[in-house]
This record gives sequence, structure tokens and C-alpha cells, in this order.
Amino acid sequence: MPAGDLRVLVVEDEPIAAEAHTAYVERVEGFTVVATVGTNRDAMRVLSEQTPGSPVDVVLLDMNLPDRHGLDIVRALRAAGHRTDVIAVTSARDLDVVRSAVSLGVVQYLLKPFVFATLRDRLLAYRAYREQLADGARLGTQAEVDEVFAGARTAADTRLPKGMGEELLARTSRALSGADAGRSASELADTLGVSRVTARRYAEYLCETRRAERRSRYAGAGRPEVEYLWTG
Repeated sequence: MPAGDLRVLVVEDEPIAAEAHTAYVERVEGFTVVATVGTNRDAMRVLSEQTPGSPVDVVLLDMNLPDRHGLDIVRALRAAGHRTDVIAVTSARDLDVVRSAVSLGVVQYLLKPFVFATLRDRLLAYRAYREQLADGARLGTQAEVDEVFAGARTAADTRLPKGMGEELLARTSRALSGADAGRSASELADTLGVSRVTARRYAEYLCETRRAERRSRYAGAGRPEVEYLWTG
């Protein structure tokens, strides 16, 4: 692991999501995944085995694990004296859960499904926050204090093209990444429940951002059909 990298524990019980989240983290410069686990028990084991010289800096924590709710895991971490930061990952949109997460010191709250750019921006904001805390400088004004407190929760605008949404982009990404072969715009449209034009627009955007590629599909005589393959 490169010196200075922040160490991340990925906790996710869905195998495909766990693999994707781990790959996403590893793509962000300055972060290294030390372990990927799918249960509360394994997460607590990894955290209990950390040493002062190589602590887990942040946990990317699914809120809905099979053996314990994520909020209870955070409470257990704090009760055990672990100061590890937590980025919550969940499909839950319950305001009470969000409020409880904030009260427990969760530094980020990510809604599933999300694309790489979303997690990257959160991680970069978190790294900037950590660097502010580590520089040893005294805070002289209220504005400086506010900047530190807001730092971990600040994320850059991903600036999707007008008319495109983060959630549908994530669904398109998952449809392609989980496919065993290329998918045409029509096939994507059927999977996503959208029009062919919409499916094609999202697939083309993934090609433009180098997460997918186009390929010609030949099926007998006539003009070949374009299909899209996930490249990550």
C-alpha cells in the first residue's frame, strides 16, 4: 500500500455491489481497500485486529446487513472506542435513519445505486477534510471552523448533462456491468423500463466517459446493430 494512503474497510453483503464498491475505491488515488466483508461480525473482527500503526481510516458501510443494522454497528464502534470514520451506503431514504446517522458522526451518506463519480467525489472531499485535520494549524475564525465541519460532507457537482439523472445512470451502469454480453439500446430499454432513445442516450454517455464501449453486432443480412459493453 502506498505510504499516506487512507485505509478503507468495505462492508457490503451483496456480492456484485461489494465487488463494485471495492473496485471504485481502488480507482481513487490515495485510498486502499484493506478488506471487503459482508457481515457485522467480520467487520468488527477486522476493526479489532487493526494496529495503531495501520488503522482503518474509514468504513464504507452498508446499512442493511444480514446480522445487524448499520446504525447499530456504528454505535458498537463508538462504544468500543473506535474513532474510525463511517460513510453510510444504503437504499433507505428514511429521514429518521439519516438523522440518526448524522447524530452518530457518519461523515457521508450515499444512496444506492450510485456510479463511480459519486463515490469518487465523496472520497476526495473526505480526504481533503482529513488533510485539514492533520496539518496541525489552529483555527482562527468561525468560517474556518465551519469549513472543517462541512468538509467531509462537501462533494463536487458531477455535472451530468441536462436532462440526465444520477439514479437512471446508475441503473444503466448496473445493467451493463451485470450482463454476460453486450446489450443493444432496445434490450437496455426493456431492462430499464424506458424508451429506446433514453436508453441509448445513457449508454452513449457511458461510452463518452469510458465506462462502456460500442461494438457492432451482426445478425444475418442487413445493417449491423450497435451494442454496448461495460468496461468499468
